[in-house]
Amino acid sequence: MSDNTLLLPKQVEADPRYKKLLSLLTGKTEKLWSGSEVSVPVATFSGELKAALLAAKENDRLARGVEGIERTLGIEGRGLALVDKKTTEKRVQRISRLLIMSNDGAERFYRKVEAILRQHGQRVMAVRINADSKQLGEYLFGPEKAVKLLLIEHKESVAAALLALVDQTVSA
Repeated sequence: MSDNTLLLPKQVEADPRYKKLLSLLTGKTEKLWSGSEVSVPVATFSGELKAALLAAKENDRLARGVEGIERTLGIEGRGLALVDKKTTEKRVQRISRLLIMSNDGAERFYRKVEAILRQHGQRVMAVRINADSKQLGEYLFGPEKAVKLLLIEHKESVAAALLALVDQTVSA
């Protein structure tokens, strides 16, 4: 998290666990790769997070794969730019998308994630989980499926996943 002006979804800010979540997100972070200037929160692949990811998948709010995620965010970004052009009011940029990444990517993969965050960082946040791509993929998509990167695409699902990070510390 390189931006101190990070605004989380309103649903998260209104939750009583908000301050605890902020502490968690800033307390345990790692650089994306050895030469990176971008740090991301690190979280456990807990039952609570698994449930939030599964719910996002069931509601068709989950995208996977770097190229597909880049395409999705690019289309959304262009749409937001058009809306901004047509309106005179300045839109408040809040986190509305969440990247969940495995912990076994190569440096090249994490550089790509960093590029995504630099381009879309006002509305996209990333969390690295303590699970490899096989664990993540098999949990959500079945045997022999590996997934290094997921995008949660809806603010309600993003809020549920973020709050699941707090819940894992309560139940751990």
